[in-house]
Amino acid sequence: MTEQAVVIAGAGPTGLMLAGELALAGVDVVVIERRPSQDLPGSRAGGLHSRTIEVLDQRGIADRFLAKGQVAQVAGFASVRLDISDFPTRHPYGLGLWQKHIERILAGWVRELKVPVHYGTEVTGFAQDDAGVDVGLSDGQRVRAQYLVGCDGGRSLVRKAAGIEFPGWDPTTSSLLAEVEMAEEPELGIRRTPSGTHALGKVEYEIKDGVVVYKPGGTVGVMLTESRVGTSEPTLRDLSESLIAVYGTDYGIHSPTWITRFTDMTRQAAAYRVKRVLLAGDAAHVHSPVGGQGLNTGVQDAVNLGWKLAQVVHQRSPESLLDTYHAERHPVAARVLRTTMAQVALMRVDDRIEALRDSVSELLSMDEPRKRFAAMMSGLDIHYDLGEGHPLLGRRMPDLDLVTANGPLRVFTLLHDARPVLLNLVAPGGFDITPWADRVQLVDASYDGTWELPALGPVAAPSAVLIRPDGYVAWVCDLTQLGLSDALTTWFGPPTAA
Repeated sequence: MTEQAVVIAGAGPTGLMLAGELALAGVDVVVIERRPSQDLPGSRAGGLHSRTIEVLDQRGIADRFLAKGQVAQVAGFASVRLDISDFPTRHPYGLGLWQKHIERILAGWVRELKVPVHYGTEVTGFAQDDAGVDVGLSDGQRVRAQYLVGCDGGRSLVRKAAGIEFPGWDPTTSSLLAEVEMAEEPELGIRRTPSGTHALGKVEYEIKDGVVVYKPGGTVGVMLTESRVGTSEPTLRDLSESLIAVYGTDYGIHSPTWITRFTDMTRQAAAYRVKRVLLAGDAAHVHSPVGGQGLNTGVQDAVNLGWKLAQVVHQRSPESLLDTYHAERHPVAARVLRTTMAQVALMRVDDRIEALRDSVSELLSMDEPRKRFAAMMSGLDIHYDLGEGHPLLGRRMPDLDLVTANGPLRVFTLLHDARPVLLNLVAPGGFDITPWADRVQLVDASYDGTWELPALGPVAAPSAVLIRPDGYVAWVCDLTQLGLSDALTTWFGPPTAA
């Protein structure tokens, strides 16, 4: 039996991001993926929201994604587009980029970090005890790990085997999603009928001035809302019948690249952790893809969990630190679930719903509601409850352009190695964190600009902030150092004895 510190089930965006986070922290991690390779049939998720781009920027890899995708205003609520171009972030936009490309770039990063990913193998079961988890694999091998993390999707075997309940709501609507060839030129664009919203578009496209421009010829992407909820494996005949029902023709469809079906089933794991087994991404929460928050929420799960799990594996922090993963991320996903259900309801085709959608659209055209909902949909307003205090506490640290003794420096550059930072913005030498110096960077710097948070607006400039590896502020100095030692101990373990 081989031994690993952490086994991750699933090499999707969440599993790969978590693997990278753990590798940066020096944790011995392996990823098990049932697919024969990283190749992903289909388009799946179509892009990244602003906060996810920031998270990738914190690790110094955002440019890899920006170079392959299309920058655009992608935040929206139901069918209402929400512009974030005036938001105080280095990335006031989203990125159009298919999931298969996102995964490929993440897989390349993980390879650079020398994380082994075993394709064509899957977790078949496990047994955990007080010291670790024995993980059974489909090739007959067994792996002994300190922790097992299920990033294995909505049908997660890890979640089921751990006995974690998955309460929520059954589907009320289903849609077919496919890439096919068509003998006839289709009617591209969005159509609404009593059964729902439908769309035909070319797979190859560009975004110019915020507008999708399709390239002529090539494979056609199809999205059809079905008149009845379907749950079985879809066929080409299902797609043909649905096209005829909506468009009066199936345009001579043939040679499907792939066909899949998704629903608005909405469920969330009752617990993100049972002893030494944890869940992240779709294994922990599933919902309608409207709003494009699923992949983004999963990647941010991974960034929240990674450094905490590393602290515990390295025995720098007690196991109770892992409880903060559920405490912080469960409410975030719960809000995503409620938001997607609201959007699904607003997108139904009905005269009364149409009137409601017009009212919501009018409301969101106003500046304050637009900022509030746009910050929520883009992930820029996430606030972990770390207690009362400065508005920065528990929120994302802005990527400020700092001035240091060694020259200009961005805040996000300090987070490339996923190490926490105590950023001192007053006179150098005012802080002594020697007992945590092996874990926390102390950086003296200055910043003379305005401090501003999305949706909240300007906030008072702090004299120092403690930034966690995930980019969230764990402590803010209010002219005294009260609470700093407690914050350092809470998040990064007890002080090292002299």
